[in-house]
Amino acid sequence: MVVTDKLSDLALQLSLELGRQSLKMATAESCTGGWVSQVLTAIPGSSDWFEGAVVSYSNAMKHRLLDVPCELLDKYGAVSQPVVEQMARGVAMNLDVPVSIAISGIAGPGGGSRDKPVGTVHIAWYCREKTFSEAFRFAGDRQQVREQSVEVALSELIRLLQQSAT
Repeated sequence: MVVTDKLSDLALQLSLELGRQSLKMATAESCTGGWVSQVLTAIPGSSDWFEGAVVSYSNAMKHRLLDVPCELLDKYGAVSQPVVEQMARGVAMNLDVPVSIAISGIAGPGGGSRDKPVGTVHIAWYCREKTFSEAFRFAGDRQQVREQSVEVALSELIRLLQQSAT
């Protein structure tokens, strides 16, 4: 896991925005394996605005720790919009924060299918009781897919926070 200058800059921007709005956040990560939370907690003083993280690779952990209904997992699969949105809501509710990021995807090199090829990543953001999500198809190897996921997750949360503050 390499923390690039770009990711560090985004994390710092996010920390300043969360501090400015006196908000705390959490993450629910699957394919990124805690990379978002690692980038965020590299910032001194992050305990002021970062409450915690759940890294849930298995469906059982998504269900148990993030309140993702088994029916959603069975119907749509772990890498889907409905599941990642519930992951974002679940981690926010369980850690009692108004802001969260959730990521689930197929980073590769294996595990892809025709419907969900390697590089398919779903990201959700929970911001003040509203949930937003988007599907992405990232290119590159496992490391590159994961890094792009972290970058987009941080960038979009900054944008959502700035937008909600106006």
